[in-house]
Amino acid sequence: MLTATVLGSGMAFLDSTVVTVALPAIQGELDTGLSGLQWIVNGYMVTLSALILLSGSLSDRFGRVRLFMWGVTVFALASALCTFAPTLEWLVAGRIAQGVGGALLTPGSLAILQAGFREQDRARAIGAWSGLTGVASAIGPFVGGWLVQIGDWRLIFLINLPLAAAVLAIAWFKVPESRDPEAARRLDYPGALLGVLALGGTTYALIQWGAVGATPAVWAGAGVGVLALALFLVAEARVPDPMLPLGMFSSRGFSATNAATVLVYGSLGPLFFLLVIYLQEVAGYSPVAAGAASLPITVLMLALSARSGKLASRIGPRPQLVAGPLLVGAGLWLLSRIGPDAPYLTDVLPGVLLVALGLSTTVAPLTATVLASVPERHAGLASGVNNTFARGAQLIGVAAVPALAGISGGGETGGTADSGSLVAGFGPAMLILVGLCAAAALCALLLPRGRVPRAPGEDRRGSPPEGAGAVPPDAEDTALRFCGVSGPPMRSCPGSSAGLTGDGPSGGSGR
Repeated sequence: MLTATVLGSGMAFLDSTVVTVALPAIQGELDTGLSGLQWIVNGYMVTLSALILLSGSLSDRFGRVRLFMWGVTVFALASALCTFAPTLEWLVAGRIAQGVGGALLTPGSLAILQAGFREQDRARAIGAWSGLTGVASAIGPFVGGWLVQIGDWRLIFLINLPLAAAVLAIAWFKVPESRDPEAARRLDYPGALLGVLALGGTTYALIQWGAVGATPAVWAGAGVGVLALALFLVAEARVPDPMLPLGMFSSRGFSATNAATVLVYGSLGPLFFLLVIYLQEVAGYSPVAAGAASLPITVLMLALSARSGKLASRIGPRPQLVAGPLLVGAGLWLLSRIGPDAPYLTDVLPGVLLVALGLSTTVAPLTATVLASVPERHAGLASGVNNTFARGAQLIGVAAVPALAGISGGGETGGTADSGSLVAGFGPAMLILVGLCAAAALCALLLPRGRVPRAPGEDRRGSPPEGAGAVPPDAEDTALRFCGVSGPPMRSCPGSSAGLTGDGPSGGSGR
């Protein structure tokens, strides 16, 4: 279960960062300018951000494993299109389709873990998922640079095909299905349409603002996005079965952690985007060296994230969610001071290490707190909300922060960014990100003290209250709970028959 979800989500996260280092090579082969390169990067994030919330609702209704597998399939087919794209237009179309596949598979992966692991193991499982998928995002620039240097930029998409085949095989034969038996029978079509228009219009306006300035089309896109957002909130408050139950935000833990998510991920997107470009175009690093600069983040997240999740389950998430963003901010402050011809060991590595420690401290408890703050039957929806905020924040950050810092493009055929503006604007951009991280730490102070907050109406084990089918206390350490979902236990509970069955994709019995 963990292998399938990590590999599937890792593909989506890897492709959100792997393309950055390959942009100069893509520009040379496809003869495109700056605006084309921006659409290669942001086309993926537009559909991912716009559709991921709808995907969370679909996974709860139709089955988390089923939707996860559909997402992996779409992502693989889109990767094949990117691999063999003859023109810029075909490549952008493939990237947009990749975003659709990523939106389908990402919420389901976390919901599968939430439903499939017993409560005392969930924090460790989610910590491992967070660390390994975070590694996929962080390692993307290095992998992209290496593949470009040894072969061709098309290899960065080709590697997804064998990974997708492995994920589909594991999910089909080994992962039990789960869904929300109380999910609405009717989809919230008005909410889905308005949500897509709100995110799509807003992100289009931000992308085009960075590319061509405040044109009438940009203002029109922004107007559509803002109007659709207002109508979306009105619709969700009135429809009987909303796609996004606004009551979820009555949980202080859910609201505070999602606010922190927006701020933390809003700083990560611009960091990885700008750092790789700065090291290549200003500091003179090769693509491989620029990508390898972020490897300490990969190593420390791999080593520490699972332990971070376990620690949060013991002491509560608040201390880590305050300290983690502050560590990231300290690292960003150090990175703001690097200049041209910066040596890696003395100028770049100290800041990267602090960012790595901060992310390792933050990511696992952030994810676990979001999922624990709502009833378990809404796990897919909660994951979709959180991922929508995270990806949308990355997209907005990449589009807005360079412009706010005065970093401009080098023209239609003159490179990815103007070197002079990059030198002058890199430091201010990092300081803007420092402010975002400080605000994230303030949001974490709104969390209650103590252990991970439970959803309203659930007891300390995450189960329904006594008298509503709760597992007896004496079975707490041995029974595997699948409260509110239809997935089977991975082994039979004490005193029960061994013939417990589930409705997994292969139709077999639960084991």
